[in-house]
Amino acid sequence: MTGKEDEALQERLKAALWFAIGKIVDEDTLEIGVNATPQFIGSLTEMVWAQIESVSQDLESFSKHAGRTTISTDDVMLLSRRNEGLQEVLEHYLETLQPKKPKAAARR
Repeated sequence: MTGKEDEALQERLKAALWFAIGKIVDEDTLEIGVNATPQFIGSLTEMVWAQIESVSQDLESFSKHAGRTTISTDDVMLLSRRNEGLQEVLEHYLETLQPKKPKAAARR
């Protein structure tokens, strides 16, 4: 991907993020009866974008450190280790994704 293509993709992703955040903010502000300015939505979008960049760099680093080229659930769990609430939610979600193993027959 060339520099211009990369920049164009990044701008499209930011625009999609801005739209999604704006939609969420609009729904929530209608519920509680307040208004959110476009500047607020723009600032929130920039903050979320910076967090996404940070998380993606950490996940890539964890994967490279493990000698892999693909980010795995282990990398995500490692990233969540300092946020107990998030870690619990992710562990529960992983349990729902993993197929149940049949119980082995009891030995006598």
